[in-house]
Amino acid sequence: MTKRKKPEELRSHRWYGLNDLRSFGHRSRTAQMGYSREEYAGKPVIAILNTWSEINTCHTHFKQRVEEVKRGIWQAGGFPVELPVQTLAEPFQKPTTMLYRNFLAMEAEETLRSYPADGVVLMGGCDKTTPALLMGAISMDLPAIFLPAGPMLRGNWNGVTLGSGSDSWKYWAELRAGTITEADWQGIEGGIARSPGHCMTMGTASTMTSAAEALGFTLPGFASIPAVDSRHAQMAAKTGMRIVEMVWEDLKPSDLITAGSIDNAVTTCLALSGSTNAIVHMIALARRAGVELTLDRYDDISRRTPVLANVRPTGAYLMEDFFYAGGLPAMLAELGDLIDRSQKTVNGRTLGENLEGATIFNDEVIRRRSAPLLPNNGLAVLRGNLAPDGAVIKPGAAEPRLLVHTGRAVVFKDYNDMAARIDDEALDIDETCVIVLQHAGPVGAPGMPEWGQLPIPRKLLQKGVRDMVRISDARMSGTSYGACVLHVAPESFIGGPLALVQSGDLIELDVPRRKLNMLVPEEELARRKAAWVRPEPRFTRGYGALHQVHVLQANKGCDFDFLQRGGARTDASGEPEIH
Repeated sequence: MTKRKKPEELRSHRWYGLNDLRSFGHRSRTAQMGYSREEYAGKPVIAILNTWSEINTCHTHFKQRVEEVKRGIWQAGGFPVELPVQTLAEPFQKPTTMLYRNFLAMEAEETLRSYPADGVVLMGGCDKTTPALLMGAISMDLPAIFLPAGPMLRGNWNGVTLGSGSDSWKYWAELRAGTITEADWQGIEGGIARSPGHCMTMGTASTMTSAAEALGFTLPGFASIPAVDSRHAQMAAKTGMRIVEMVWEDLKPSDLITAGSIDNAVTTCLALSGSTNAIVHMIALARRAGVELTLDRYDDISRRTPVLANVRPTGAYLMEDFFYAGGLPAMLAELGDLIDRSQKTVNGRTLGENLEGATIFNDEVIRRRSAPLLPNNGLAVLRGNLAPDGAVIKPGAAEPRLLVHTGRAVVFKDYNDMAARIDDEALDIDETCVIVLQHAGPVGAPGMPEWGQLPIPRKLLQKGVRDMVRISDARMSGTSYGACVLHVAPESFIGGPLALVQSGDLIELDVPRRKLNMLVPEEELARRKAAWVRPEPRFTRGYGALHQVHVLQANKGCDFDFLQRGGARTDASGEPEIH
């Protein structure tokens, strides 16, 4: 039987339970809020980190969900305290929420450290909120449970089912090509996002909430439930109930995260054909826990993992369909021996115990291992003289003819250069070329925005071209698609080889052989490297100045060097390493 804490062993006892002046102050101020001692004395204080705001459209239902969480906490004998933390609203925040992922991770950790929290409910879902909250909770290592926002309902326009993100890119290309009208475009605008919840395609949001469930941080099945389904509200209350018991049991993130549970989460992301962003986030999460997840490990798991989720952008369906087909538990059960079922989860049972009875109800949406959507390679890690520390591509989202391709580079020095010239009729480009964007990485952009699905020139769209090889040190939305090589490391802004590419160079992409090279003589590359001048820093003050000095490269998870377990390391000169 698990040893249970005593009330005097609660962390909050140091605030409320002592007979001294400071505890008097804490109790008197709690009375100021209308609570009597009987409501909190000797009970677990549960922090609820809520990323709700009026600018985060994915979390509009969190005002109600937090009340349901509180209801569960009260019922289980805890004392709930809602603590709003930074909102990361993917559609609105510029230049990118990724710039602020580490900010929220720091805020989550420090909020828990500085207040009388015995355990925490993490309320997130919109892309970067999930990894940020988990990173902070892992570092603090208090009992923690995650509440996923859930996907929104299917979009609809004139009888056509729309998927957020994916159909935005698709129909934007059609508008630029002149195949749909402005009235059509406005109709799509009004029908593509029609309920609370995050993207209902297999974007970063559903990829990361599913990863959180596979890691053991959510109640079983929660990640797949649509945001507006009444079962989502029920699970919110159950989440509040369960965190109270987790405190008494002292069940912490360090009890859940192992090399095995990390592999489970990576396998899950790959079987979903999930967002390429998951690579960066999973590496960061693992390193917070002291588990060394590398790009090579990710690629090894990818080679053996079938894609079972027939969900856009790789597949045909949406998250609402995925839930009705059996949801994440059904897919994990179908993965069989590819999942380590012995790993612990927040409900106190093993993952395998949670998967007992999980059933696929529609094997067109959730494929059988015997008939996968793709046999393997949901993601691929590339290396070569253009990306010595790695780059990534989602093969299933690209036109197959482009997976082995050599083409002439057309280089844009930054996003503004690309925006100014991409549709210029005089641009020397055809469909065989390789579009290259520089200065879009963690330091150079700044923040590594989702610019990686580089636009195809209008004159080529009008010819019927819908995919080309595109290379950058940026990320791309998990809802995006195309032959987009991303996360090139080291990035161009700090002198990575991508900075040396010039228009006219031949670029070789070979996904089956995991190769990415520029076919330029070594002596010419050495000459260019000697002539390269480091750009001026993007920031001179504030959080941005902190970010540009301490952010790690994509292959290391883009966390801050001093926030990983073990802290910052320096090179021989005493300067922080940038990897």
